[in-house]
Amino acid sequence: MKHKITECTDWFLDRFPLTKLWNDHMAHYYAPKNFNIWYFFGSLALFVLVMQLVTGILLTMNYKPDADLAFDSVEYIMRDVNWGWLVRYMHSTGASAFFIIVYLHMFRGIVYGSFKQPRELIWIFGMLIFVALMAEAFMGYLLPWGQMSYWGAQVIISLFSAIPVIGDDLSLWVRGDYVVSDATLNRFFAFHVIAVPLVLIILVFLHIVALHEVGSNNPDGIDIKASKDPYGVPVDGIPFHPYYTVKDIVGIGVFMFFFAVVVFYMPELGGYFLEDANFIPADPLKTPEHIAPVWYFTPFYAILRAVPDKFAGVIAMGGAIVVLFLLPWLDRSPVKSIRYRGGIYKKAVLLFVISFIGLGYLGTQPATPTATMFARVLTAVYFGFFLLMPLYTRWEKFKEIPNRLTEQPSLEDRLPGWIAAADEMVPKTPVTDEQGQTVEKRRPNTAAIGKVLVRNAKKLKESLD
Repeated sequence: MKHKITECTDWFLDRFPLTKLWNDHMAHYYAPKNFNIWYFFGSLALFVLVMQLVTGILLTMNYKPDADLAFDSVEYIMRDVNWGWLVRYMHSTGASAFFIIVYLHMFRGIVYGSFKQPRELIWIFGMLIFVALMAEAFMGYLLPWGQMSYWGAQVIISLFSAIPVIGDDLSLWVRGDYVVSDATLNRFFAFHVIAVPLVLIILVFLHIVALHEVGSNNPDGIDIKASKDPYGVPVDGIPFHPYYTVKDIVGIGVFMFFFAVVVFYMPELGGYFLEDANFIPADPLKTPEHIAPVWYFTPFYAILRAVPDKFAGVIAMGGAIVVLFLLPWLDRSPVKSIRYRGGIYKKAVLLFVISFIGLGYLGTQPATPTATMFARVLTAVYFGFFLLMPLYTRWEKFKEIPNRLTEQPSLEDRLPGWIAAADEMVPKTPVTDEQGQTVEKRRPNTAAIGKVLVRNAKKLKESLD
């Protein structure tokens, strides 16, 4: 029996390069040995994509893409299908988790310069994945046919009508009707289940192939291929398997713990993952008091609302995504990693993060005059980070880049310092209990807390300088 299995395996491997694929992309693919936690989100995004595909297939087995049946079919999945509630919550929570992971993955690229030469094509493929993911999420958002799904789609699709000349015809083509209706639901279902997932899978494949062709970036921004041993192996590289596959599996286990906490105890997450209005059937005659997209669209929605003219707002919202594609050509610094950049870039990244989070929050709030004013300021900061980049990245001074990878303090190295700071802020104080015995209890020390915060603020300022 064993001989037959061996013969079958050899027959297959003679006709399909499975061993070569494994060696090229796993066992003999050498990755930098100084990866930190920021380099975990790429493999985690791939894991969540697979989870979304599997749970999506299971949901389509009972979902009805019909305006009269869609909402009830979702309720049927939640109430009557065995484990249907779990599959639905995993899919809805997975969508938000996907965007959290992708945003962190993109942030890592900005911080460590993973978009710079020779990795421009990797960045472009990644941004195309981001756009496809936004399209996938938007089309899937309509499928539950709840109040917020219906009216959110109505508002977003109506933005196409702001485009001169072709706007009205384009919005009509997207909807398939003069209003969001059964025709819209059917075509959105087809795109969400078949078309866009195929595009996503192709783009992910191209993203990984392009990555493995030029090699992974690292926190130092140094090309490990420049230093090789006599056998042609990078001296600062280690095989992706088993070293990083084991670490990624541990990371996925940690992620699944927090993911399970959300799925089982707070799947709506206060209305950010699943809005209250979406548990009400869609009613074309009743508009919700406050229409807002899901949280992962809100930064771009806030930019849209910050511009008084509708067409200019659409241009600004689209430009906020397009400018990300141009990042490899906007950054003129010869240094990749933020570790060796000057203080200007570090402060610019900090302002960019503040603007993005601020716009995300403002996009969830009603459009009051005060909120609009803050949104306009943050929009200017957001675009300033990119459009002024050719200037401040060319002018700023940078640190000397080492020839080899450096060893940064690990979590184990930092832990004693964190424990010492915690003991300093919340020291043990002798206290007499009811029985007259002296025991030690921890009590916050306001003065010590202030000292620790000042000390950390000084360290942050030094790092920014």
